[in-house]
Amino acid sequence: MIKLKHIAILLAVFGVSAYGQHYTQYVNTFIGTTNFGTTNPGAIVPQGMVSVVPFNVTGSDDNKWDKDARWWSTPYSWDNKFLTGFSHVNLSGVGCPDLGVITVMPTTGKVNASLKEFGSNMSAQKAEPGYYSCMLDKYGIKAQVTSTQRTGLSKFTFPKGQSNILIDLGNSLTNESGACLKVISNQEVEGSRMTGNFCYHGHSERPVYFVARFSKPATSFGAFKKMPPMKAEKDWSATSGKFKYYEEFLHPVAGDSIGAYFSFETEENEALMVQVGVSYVSIENARQNLDFESVGFDFERARREALQEWESVLSKVKVEGGTLDQKTVFYTALYHMNIHPNIINDVNGQYPMMESFGIGEVKGRDRYTVFSLWDTYRNFHPLMSLLYPEKQLDMVRSMVDMYKEGGWLPKWELNSKETYTMNGDPAFPVITDTYLRGLKDFDVQAAYEAMLKSATTPEKENKIRTNNDFYLRNGYVPFAEEYDNSVSIALELYLADWNLGVLAKELGKDEDYKRFNRQSKRYTNYFDKKGFKMLRPKKADGTFIQDFDPLQGKDFEPVHGFHEGTAWQYTFGIPHDIKGLIKLNGGGNKFTQKLQKVFEDGLFDMANEPDMHYPFLFNYVKGQEWRAQKETRRLIDTYFKNTPDGIPGNDDCGTMSAWVVYAMMGFYPVCPGDMNYTVTAPVFDKVTVELDDRFYSNTKLEIIKHEKEKKGFIKDIKWNEKSTHSFFINHHDMVKGGRLEIYLGR
Repeated sequence: MIKLKHIAILLAVFGVSAYGQHYTQYVNTFIGTTNFGTTNPGAIVPQGMVSVVPFNVTGSDDNKWDKDARWWSTPYSWDNKFLTGFSHVNLSGVGCPDLGVITVMPTTGKVNASLKEFGSNMSAQKAEPGYYSCMLDKYGIKAQVTSTQRTGLSKFTFPKGQSNILIDLGNSLTNESGACLKVISNQEVEGSRMTGNFCYHGHSERPVYFVARFSKPATSFGAFKKMPPMKAEKDWSATSGKFKYYEEFLHPVAGDSIGAYFSFETEENEALMVQVGVSYVSIENARQNLDFESVGFDFERARREALQEWESVLSKVKVEGGTLDQKTVFYTALYHMNIHPNIINDVNGQYPMMESFGIGEVKGRDRYTVFSLWDTYRNFHPLMSLLYPEKQLDMVRSMVDMYKEGGWLPKWELNSKETYTMNGDPAFPVITDTYLRGLKDFDVQAAYEAMLKSATTPEKENKIRTNNDFYLRNGYVPFAEEYDNSVSIALELYLADWNLGVLAKELGKDEDYKRFNRQSKRYTNYFDKKGFKMLRPKKADGTFIQDFDPLQGKDFEPVHGFHEGTAWQYTFGIPHDIKGLIKLNGGGNKFTQKLQKVFEDGLFDMANEPDMHYPFLFNYVKGQEWRAQKETRRLIDTYFKNTPDGIPGNDDCGTMSAWVVYAMMGFYPVCPGDMNYTVTAPVFDKVTVELDDRFYSNTKLEIIKHEKEKKGFIKDIKWNEKSTHSFFINHHDMVKGGRLEIYLGR
């Protein structure tokens, strides 16, 4: 548990605002900013297109982490102190680098466009939802940032003298280069920046457009560009390999390392502001977004409204009891869940169409982007369906629209481009699970058509299932080369096909149901009954690979047959057929012993998705349910903390956060597409979930813990005052409203 003095320090960092905070006071936006959590403390509103994030991962050898020195996927690290500006489109909790562009940086004195020279150490960091501030020690500048849905607003308080604001389009996280800009006047600049190559996958490039507007006319302005180093000509050039400055330049400038500067004569403690509007469609739309969402440079109003938006979102769940740390972990996780997927449509409804540069338009709803589906299908989307059903419906509608526009459901979509990252067909469980939870107001027939297309199209024409021919013929994906992901791919396909079968049954397509349900059970191909009694890579000739090491793959080392994990971390990865899995492992006792070994021998990985449902599997063996409570309690206390390293690795667009929100409330959806939650001991004395009565038949769900002894185990579970005699409760019962009471004792 974090020490009290550390609590005091963190409270001083993220502070308590004067804006009537209730739930947001428990959000520590610095959680997850180390330990590869890849979150950041930047200013964003729920599902905002824009986030204004301190960029401190380049430019100085004094930084602990540098984006160019290793694989790095976040613009901010708590461990670093050298700041080079505030980027305006960013990703949160991801494992691959992209975006981190359109950077605004305040300086003083003579204009200098070299980030190593204009960067500054930062101090006095403070943050709350929708707001961030720090001091730039080199200049004595106080920087404050906030945001609206499509704009970022920065406020810089300068000393007396020449003060500058740079718009830097060179520095970024993306693997793409190239930008253009045009200074419109001494108060406005427009342009665009290329992004893409997420996880180093090509064909995912997309420009982002912007318009920046200043609160005061500049006394001087211009553009800058890094010139290439010359050879023979360098003797006649003063700017060979250096930045060239174009004073009072009102024409377009293009290149890789380019930007604009605006200089002002400021009085002591004079505040200047810059608001940046963003669009993925056009500069015209970025300007329209800026005009529509402008608050007239009223920074405090923008900050207050951002905080109020977060209060509204977080108030959907009210917790009572627990420690300050526990409440902070819980509400920060709920905060992180409401960053991605984020909107991509402009105020006029326009958005870039999937896999093209065409322009689509939505009316009366939002179009979403950033679908990290291999991660989020497991728990994030089921929890969104419960807490934020309107958003979840728009997310599914967006996914179906992507199929209509690009021909395939998304796999890992970013800004209407497919990155083809990770395995399987992860859109299937999201769509089926959402439909079964009662959220059916989307084009279900088109969704089913898309799923059927992906499941049955030969691999030569299939953009999602590139191993489909052998899989359909033989029921598994064969081990073909060193360090392939064959078993992991197949396990994802089995779950996807099971979900397709479940949806087929709901739609009255019985033959499809039988076909895909049967296909989903063929995971037994990989089970080594005579040897390791685990899932083991299998070759095309039907034999298991030799020299099999079930521990290979620990700490993300290369591994045969599995993706980002060991055989131990995948062997119980059959959530759609746990009864069959128990039988395959010799029955309940042997299954329990084997599962317990995963936790006792340190074989479980809380930082990655494939085994995150494992602690809840004990509930499927009668008499062993206490083990689920023991392990979930231990995992919460060990890995989720009110500290910058308080997330066990990448948050994965809210997936790790969704896990801890569920676990702390006391129930969990082990398998998407299965409407039964399994119950464990909640952390809080009482949890009240505000249900949306536009979608559900009641407005309130209560979970109450009766605890005679600390850290006791569940002795009884009552639903609306009646004992359930089960560690499972159905989603449809819960959304009718009522009271789930959990009695703990020895």
